[in-house]
Amino acid sequence: MKDFVSNATEQALTSTGLAMPGVRAAQRSSMICAAVPSSSVASLSAGAGIGQALAMARGQNSGYAVAGKRMLDLLLVLLALPVALPIIVISALVLWLESGLPFYSQDRLGQHGKRFRIFKLRTMVRDADARLQACLESDPALRHEWETTQKLKSDPRITRVGRVLRMTSLDELPQLWNVFIGEMSLVGPRPMLPEQLPLYGDASAYFAVKPGITGIWQVSTRNESGFASRAKADVDYLAQMGLQQDLNLLMRTVGVVAKGTGY
Repeated sequence: MKDFVSNATEQALTSTGLAMPGVRAAQRSSMICAAVPSSSVASLSAGAGIGQALAMARGQNSGYAVAGKRMLDLLLVLLALPVALPIIVISALVLWLESGLPFYSQDRLGQHGKRFRIFKLRTMVRDADARLQACLESDPALRHEWETTQKLKSDPRITRVGRVLRMTSLDELPQLWNVFIGEMSLVGPRPMLPEQLPLYGDASAYFAVKPGITGIWQVSTRNESGFASRAKADVDYLAQMGLQQDLNLLMRTVGVVAKGTGY
């Protein structure tokens, strides 16, 4: 079954014009999500259409995508450290006093399907999974909200300090480390959980680039849309990938964070 999933995934990416050089090696070293349900393979094989595939290929192979984007990431991360590090340290101390668990890591899917551990400031209680399950079982409306967006506006798992961090997206700051070591970019698709892949539809554009701390989806609908909208945003981003777009999205991120609308 694992070989079938790996071959089908590679064929799906090839059919869209996005046969990526690292995907075969990633599959052979079990970094591709080997237990992806067959329904997600079918959605990948559907492809994004000839026009979208060509646009994505252009974005992926641009000079900026090959080298300039990485240089921008490293430069901005180094410039941000004098401000970001004190915020991370202070937030971690407050979270330690509140719950004793200041940091959190989780598996996500990155470029070419490679798994990596994302780092965040912990914003949830210790028994988060049990609380979520009980909440979804008792409230059909919340279950529908969760199944649509994988997020809850009134999430019972969030701590008091965690809610403030999420409103301002400060809980995302430890991901600067993921950017520094090359697993993520400052700008790109929102990092996907492995179990969210079947909800995503066609994920060719997502797997073509590194996931980002911010991006089109993060600064537009901001938690309000489903996975079909996320997939479309990823296609739009890749088709227009360039320095101007990334700088524009970074500037828009500052405005969105200042509004404190995250949850």
